Amino acid sequence: MFSSASRTAAVLLGAAVVPAPAAPPAPAAGHAPAHRAPHSPVVVGYVQYDSPGHDNRSNKSLNGEYVTVSNTGKKAVNLKGWTLSKDSRHVYHFKNLRLAGRSSVRVHTGTGRDTGRDVYQDSRHYIWDNKDTATLRDNHRHVVDTKHWSGRRER
Repeated sequence: MFSSASRTAAVLLGAAVVPAPAAPPAPAAGHAPAHRAPHSPVVVGYVQYDSPGHDNRSNKSLNGEYVTVSNTGKKAVNLKGWTLSKDSRHVYHFKNLRLAGRSSVRVHTGTGRDTGRDVYQDSRHYIWDNKDTATLRDNHRHVVDTKHWSGRRER
């Protein structure tokens, strides 16, 4: 029979051999870790980066280029303060838009009247190239989703 001191020593020795959890790898030099939002049902959906027809910079042609933002969840999400961007020069700021559950909104390049299903960046130039990335951020500037494409139709 073990004494109380022997049992305590055995427990302590047993605990000493339990491996410590591995530390996460450090980010590469010069690279800050991405500030990701907690899981969100809002994602970048279909991208129409090459408007149909001739690229003549008409408003119709500009609005033929768009990025869809979709809420895949059941509950509505208020997108006020969220952004959709290509880079620091091409950023769309969502106004007070409540995106219902299981619904989408198209973010068009050109001008138009914002509705619950279509919003407009009011640009006079094409934004999305054949090879590009769209980044969706929440109102805390956390990356919610990104979508990259490279010259072929994305769905």
